[in-house]
Amino acid sequence: MKWNWEQDNWPDFNYDTSLLKEFEGQFAIESAKLLGAVSIIGEDERDRFTVDLLSEEALKSSSIEGEILNRDSVISSLLRQFGLEPNYKDLNVTDKERGIAALVTDNYRSHSEPLTHDRLFDWHPCVVTRSLLVRDVGKYRTSPEKMEVVSGPEGRKRVHFVAPPADRVQSEMETFIKWFNNTAPDGKFPLPALTRAGTAHIYFESVHPFDDGNGRIGRAISEKALAQSTGRPALVSLSHVIDKTRKEYYNQLEKNNKGLDITPWLFYFAKTAVDAVSHSQKLVRYTVEKTKLYDRVRDSLNQRQDKALQLMFSQGMDGFKGGMTADKYMRTTGSIRKTATRDLQSLVALGILTKTGERKGTRYWLNLGDEFDGQKSTYLKEQAEKRPPVLDKQKKGSGRFL
Repeated sequence: MKWNWEQDNWPDFNYDTSLLKEFEGQFAIESAKLLGAVSIIGEDERDRFTVDLLSEEALKSSSIEGEILNRDSVISSLLRQFGLEPNYKDLNVTDKERGIAALVTDNYRSHSEPLTHDRLFDWHPCVVTRSLLVRDVGKYRTSPEKMEVVSGPEGRKRVHFVAPPADRVQSEMETFIKWFNNTAPDGKFPLPALTRAGTAHIYFESVHPFDDGNGRIGRAISEKALAQSTGRPALVSLSHVIDKTRKEYYNQLEKNNKGLDITPWLFYFAKTAVDAVSHSQKLVRYTVEKTKLYDRVRDSLNQRQDKALQLMFSQGMDGFKGGMTADKYMRTTGSIRKTATRDLQSLVALGILTKTGERKGTRYWLNLGDEFDGQKSTYLKEQAEKRPPVLDKQKKGSGRFL
């Protein structure tokens, strides 16, 4: 069996443009709508939207590779990167969180610049900080050992892909970078946005130039391509959607690494990119709605309530996992139970929170509407599934349940 890079026409990928035409048009239209929505919101809202979007990209791109990072730490790092006052000054931010924040920030700021070896070398340490498994940091791999993508335990491992040997990587990357820059909107051979971004991703992953971190850097390259197509910094979080379809993502990469026809991969990628724009549009709406809600009540809040609300807002548009409880409020604000209960009831009265459940099952949720009640809906569904069946009182003793 030959891999794609072993084919005679490598790296001349081919694909059916007719299957991508509708996605390309949809992406262009929805991206224009997104840029318009972002342009008319206030400066503070734009900053918050940008930080929220980049934090999602950082967290989800790491999650795809099995690394679970602290959301607050990543946000704190991003706020520092943008020169904004962090909400959480005392966090112990790890090198991994600081590194991925630096990568997405640099990609955001340098979107219009050509891709270079040096930029990739700068990105690489951001995603492999202090890894004992990486021999070559900030440079292409040099090990003579095979670079294999595998799964499964030792002795029963499954090889999903074997990358080009290290002695070919430099020349492969010379060709890749030349192709990427030539296919830019202002390049010699411009390609449509989704076609270019999707091809760039599978092309880069096929070369697999680094000892580790190729997935995160490959997705960053795709976002750079999308940003160049709109002429603005990337306003989509591809990784948010990819993380939800992680199994399909890896399946498509594997299915398309043995030949040069990448139509199925580009079809998957194009749909993912369009979904990512829709997600960003929703994030703009969330940013606006939470700002309106907070501005309406900020003068009525005490310091404890303000601190708790900022924590809830920071969890993103799906909401505060498990809802706010009196116990969580006490830990967050250092208040006693009586004060916590009074503060939370006051927030309900102000219309900023909604309440579900009673006694120990009481939970509080941000009142931003059904579109942003993901965690609330999930929690209520889980609680409903945990409830025991209710005995039909009219047929007591029959063993029949409603």
